[in-house]
Amino acid sequence: MNLRFLALIVGLMIPISGLQAADAPRPNILFLLIDDLGYSDCGFNGGRVIHTPHIDALAAGGTVLESHYVQPVCSPTRAALMTGRYATRTGVYTVVRPHAKWGLPLEERTLATALREVGYETAITGKWHLGEYDRAYLPTNRGFDHQYGHYFGALDYFTKLRDGSYDWHRDDQELKEEGYTTELIASEVCRRIAAKDRARSLFLYVPFNAVHSPMQVPDRYLEPYGALKGGRRQLAGMLAAVDEAIGKIVSALEQANLRDNTLIVFSSDNGGPQPGINAPLKGFKGSIHEGGVRGCAFANWPGKIPAGKRITQPMHIIDWYPTLVKLAGGSLDQKHPIDGKDVWPMLTQNAPSPHDAILSVQSPTRAALRMGDWKLVSNGDGDEPASNRANKQAKPKTEPLALYNLASDIGETTNLAKQDPARVAAMQARLAELLKDAVPPGNER
Repeated sequence: MNLRFLALIVGLMIPISGLQAADAPRPNILFLLIDDLGYSDCGFNGGRVIHTPHIDALAAGGTVLESHYVQPVCSPTRAALMTGRYATRTGVYTVVRPHAKWGLPLEERTLATALREVGYETAITGKWHLGEYDRAYLPTNRGFDHQYGHYFGALDYFTKLRDGSYDWHRDDQELKEEGYTTELIASEVCRRIAAKDRARSLFLYVPFNAVHSPMQVPDRYLEPYGALKGGRRQLAGMLAAVDEAIGKIVSALEQANLRDNTLIVFSSDNGGPQPGINAPLKGFKGSIHEGGVRGCAFANWPGKIPAGKRITQPMHIIDWYPTLVKLAGGSLDQKHPIDGKDVWPMLTQNAPSPHDAILSVQSPTRAALRMGDWKLVSNGDGDEPASNRANKQAKPKTEPLALYNLASDIGETTNLAKQDPARVAAMQARLAELLKDAVPPGNER
């Protein structure tokens, strides 16, 4: 065989996967996750007091997701996003505490892994919250090329301490650094965008620790909110800082000529605790009522996702896993079944929700089910256990079994279970089907 021809063939074979990764028309992905954000605290979702111009501009330029479901608390939402699987599969029903000897199970394939498999550069900047007691659980061992930020929740925004432990890292190595975490996260994201590998698409997962307690913010962010009192004023300043950070990140994308090919997803990780506002929804963080599990969310991609649109069709944060992997040209062929559905047709083609039912769980026995406009709440206690609450607001009283029509009663004020026993029975059967193989909580294994 001609040696020159053979060399040509070999040269073509070696880099073929790299060429596919670089040349495919796949988006950069920026996923912004805001911690403990109230459903109606941002202007685009009804807020009128706290100024969020950068967030609102992104929402106006994209599609607002009015029924975007998340989990009742922090770690479970992160696990659902990273795996496309309900807590009933992973066992992450509750918060992974600092140094707890468990986390997102190591056999789970993560979104970062799936995207890196098709050539994406992957980075997490912010709060991990899925286990750190063993290095195998850390982000750089779960599909991320780059890590910056912290592992625990409820971090001091200035000292980086949680219960006496220092918690600030780069690439899973301790990093001594001064500054306010919201501003540091924004600076790191901008740096990562500027340093992007031009041959690879970028997945940037940015889980801010704001606006989670402790309620801390530099005084300059408080100045416009002198009329507000106590925690509400602190929250306003913290959210204003997040808004400013997001504005800087979008500017960095524009300066790097990446904005037009970047899909931006924005979501809260659960409903807001007090002093956040979830109106007109019932309940707070930790609840399986709408105020605990309906996230404040939108998606923006110029020219791909319609601008100025609002979708009422329900989806769940588990849906981003298959949707993003498919957009990236990746494979969904994996060991563990995926609960999420591809919502791209819903986002871009007015298709209905791909779900016949959406599950919200506090535990293997406390759950809610949405089917169409109807919602069944079974054994919901209205709030998470006191040991898991950052803010110990009073628990609202709820019935052991409740049925609501969300189309006419978004605030879940009227229990229709006695008036419609046939619907209750049908939804109970569907709920039992979804819960029958539920694994025990990871912290109890």
